[in-house]
Amino acid sequence: MIPRKRNKNYNRALHSVKMITIKPFRALRPRRDIADKVACKPYDVLNSVEAKEEAKNNPYSFLYISKPEINFDETVDPYADEVYAKGKEKFEEFLRKGYLVRDEQSCLYIYSQTMNGRTQTGLVAGSSIDDYFEDRIKKHELTLVSKENDRIRHMKTKMAQPGMVFLTYKPVEEIDAIIKTYCTQNETENDFTDAQNVRHQLWKIEEENIIDKLTELFHTNVTASYIADGHHRTAAAAKVGMQLREENPGYTGNEPFNFFLSCLFPSDQLQIQDYNRLIKDSNGLSEEELIEKIKENFEVEKKGAEIYKPKHLHELSMYINGNWYRLSAKTSTFDESDPIGVLDITIFSKYILDPVLNIKDQRTDKRIDFVGGIRGLEELQKRVDSGEMKIAFAFFPVTLIQLMNIADSGNIMPPKSTWFEPKLKTALVINLLKD
Repeated sequence: MIPRKRNKNYNRALHSVKMITIKPFRALRPRRDIADKVACKPYDVLNSVEAKEEAKNNPYSFLYISKPEINFDETVDPYADEVYAKGKEKFEEFLRKGYLVRDEQSCLYIYSQTMNGRTQTGLVAGSSIDDYFEDRIKKHELTLVSKENDRIRHMKTKMAQPGMVFLTYKPVEEIDAIIKTYCTQNETENDFTDAQNVRHQLWKIEEENIIDKLTELFHTNVTASYIADGHHRTAAAAKVGMQLREENPGYTGNEPFNFFLSCLFPSDQLQIQDYNRLIKDSNGLSEEELIEKIKENFEVEKKGAEIYKPKHLHELSMYINGNWYRLSAKTSTFDESDPIGVLDITIFSKYILDPVLNIKDQRTDKRIDFVGGIRGLEELQKRVDSGEMKIAFAFFPVTLIQLMNIADSGNIMPPKSTWFEPKLKTALVINLLKD
């Protein structure tokens, strides 16, 4: 049981109007011997066909729960009532069979990922829905109501949050030191390398003095956290928390539904990848006409058939009809003092996407598609060469400073502006919404 003195700390933190509140919790986790088989990619990086293929021959895969449509044939609507019910049924089956086991006491967890020689290490904790509603957990993207509602139904049906929200915060040396020392001095709960060659390590912090110290450090030193990845999960979890408060009018604020599953990484360990665009048609323009219109606001240089990757901010690359072009934005197209206007995605939208290609809303227009940088520019070239798409545009990645500046200013980035890798595994740690 959590000592009463720690609950007092939480109650004090919950009434703070300035700092971040985090909370340990009794996690539901995969049995150690099958953790690498249970833990899976986030629901939103795989379509249903890809998820079904990935889960094939692996009865332990949490994809049967997080994307329950794969339990049916392709004709079934993934948003049908029977699909959500199947997800709950599979979740209960995993519990019954002992694939998932709940920790005996409330803990914090350390989650480390190593990819291509780079390691990022975060703290897994419950983050306060009050911090979200009071803007101490800062957003940089808009959400779609349909996607929020889908996540709400999944959470309410299972009364669980299996997917961590990826949060970042400005580094605090003492927090870094505690986490580093703990990893050095203690054995992991899980340590495996996945099919993408990413190493995943998890430590469990049970010691009350360390838990108290970390929660206090966040409460006294971290003024805000920032959503790096998981805007829909965050919004849905916060709304579910509010619904459960209404359903439980005697709530104290310490119940699990007042917090959502998150992993908090110091910003100096993270790396944003590019998020690129594919366009189905050229709005009736020939290659020469398209380039002439683009030249009004960009310096254009033909690079030929060899893939050209942008090398710095305000430089884009374009691929059409077997040729790559370098597009350098003219200084008249942006204002360095404007946190939104200075973004390359904004420049692209304002001077190419809207006036030249007649795409007004990237969130709804069916002529545009988005490709995360992890797939490489080869994926862009392949889809254009196949005839599926007409034009590709590649970008230099948004910086974390840009992301934080935008979130701090209360502004919103254009959709699909950032791509973080590696992705956090779903179901490595699960937060139950009731005890």
